[in-house]
Amino acid sequence: QVQLVESGGGSVQSGGSLRLSCVVSGYTYSTTYMGWFRQAPGKEREGVAAIDSSGSTTYAASVKGRFTISRDYAKSTLYLQMNSLKPEDTAMYYCAADRVNWLLLSNYNYWGQGTQVKVSA
Repeated sequence: QVQLVESGGGSVQSGGSLRLSCVVSGYTYSTTYMGWFRQAPGKEREGVAAIDSSGSTTYAASVKGRFTISRDYAKSTLYLQMNSLKPEDTAMYYCAADRVNWLLLSNYNYWGQGTQVKVSA
């Protein structure tokens, strides 16, 4: 059974930083493709960042230069470092994993429960 557990969300002021974590268990971590997604109230889920097994990364235009996705194989953990946060970054953030490289598409097979990020002006 695959489990993805996110943490690290919270409330920050505009311009602040947060680091999200996603611990993966029950899966061959080193063979997965992983991504971070977010969903704001009344909006569709959108891809934020993705990383493949070689460490190659992809970012949505809205976060490029501010967010960094990374992974620690030893800890089976995916990270999302978020800097220069804006009110429009407010959303529930989810991590996702799959053996298929979906990049920023929402087709991933495995999802976490989400962690809330709120950015105030």
